[in-house]
Amino acid sequence: MSHFVIIGAGECGARAAFALREKGFKGKVTLVGAEPFAPYERPPLSKSSLSELLEPKFVAAKEKYEQSGIDLLTGMDAVAIDLERKSVSLSRGQEIAYDKLLIATGASARRLPGMPVQSRHIMSLRTHHDALAIRRYLEPGKHVLIIGGGFIGLEVAATARSLGAQATLIEGLERVLKRGVPHEIAEVISARHALEGVDLRCGVAIARVEESDTGVTVELATGEILDADLVLVGIGASPNTDLAERSGLAIENGIAVDQFLQTSAVDVYAAGDCCSFPLALYDGRRIRLESWRNAQEQGTLAAANMMGIGEPISSVPWFWSDQYDLTLQIAGLAEGAVTHLRREIGEGSFMVFHLDADGRLLAASGVGPGNSVARDIRLAEMLIAARACPDPAALVAPDVKLKSLLAA
Repeated sequence: MSHFVIIGAGECGARAAFALREKGFKGKVTLVGAEPFAPYERPPLSKSSLSELLEPKFVAAKEKYEQSGIDLLTGMDAVAIDLERKSVSLSRGQEIAYDKLLIATGASARRLPGMPVQSRHIMSLRTHHDALAIRRYLEPGKHVLIIGGGFIGLEVAATARSLGAQATLIEGLERVLKRGVPHEIAEVISARHALEGVDLRCGVAIARVEESDTGVTVELATGEILDADLVLVGIGASPNTDLAERSGLAIENGIAVDQFLQTSAVDVYAAGDCCSFPLALYDGRRIRLESWRNAQEQGTLAAANMMGIGEPISSVPWFWSDQYDLTLQIAGLAEGAVTHLRREIGEGSFMVFHLDADGRLLAASGVGPGNSVARDIRLAEMLIAARACPDPAALVAPDVKLKSLLAA
């Protein structure tokens, strides 16, 4: 009986395990996770898990793994992979043989230089345990200082304000969301945070971070001193590649995989935040994505290809963020765009389309209350997948339905 082993019990690994069964795999499936929990979703960590202090939002009930014949091993690290013997060594001394292996180890939060591994007042947010530790500082009378103006930092700032805590956000670049979000949308997000009382500081460098028994002192390059009860570090994430590197797998901004998610080793695949891959839709550019939907989609795709289906990566990158009542969504990759067109949707919502020199739609970004941009982003995603070159005048005309451009 064939044995498929999955290292990493997050969204991607869990999705792969269930997809194997859904696609008819009859062999043994083992899912190994370092955390003590069954697989859970990460997006709520900066939102509902912080504000409501709930248990994790599990991908599936634990009994479903048993019903599906998935051997779920939690609280265990994979410490070594022997590619020749096709085996995985676990932290509790077990060694398990595999016929095919999927590495879905995700990513870890980047740390400040000199940042302690364990700290009461300087933290990052990546796990449910992190969320629980941070939550006790999100209340009236507390001051949370956030370093990093990306999605995580802004979402935590929004949650902090909703719970009554004071929030200061420090971003070293000239604006928030510099990576991948157009300035028009970043301005909307910044204005909303300012309206909600977040103290936004962009283009500011940090000279010193010093922890005491009662909090943290942050000195800015300007000489200004800020005191906080908690410093939340949200400066991005690094792919978890140590295990793969020690095993001799090729690494290139993550575990390097081909269009079928296969690594440089036979019968070894990688998927999700930990891997980089060539995307044919963007002329084979090698990219790495950190997103909930990518983790889901690549988990399903990896399962298919472990079973020999041979399906290449073809999905359009998609990202989202909820802050207050605003939702931001992005489809595609805007790098290489030379034309940027704005389309008003109404109700305080708009989109920005990004086209290359040939008029091809590369990406679309939208922001507005609730789900006001969701439908148009989905249609834009379909245009991007079709490599469409839509009429620029039609893109910006509110009375022209984007759906009509699909048939053009």
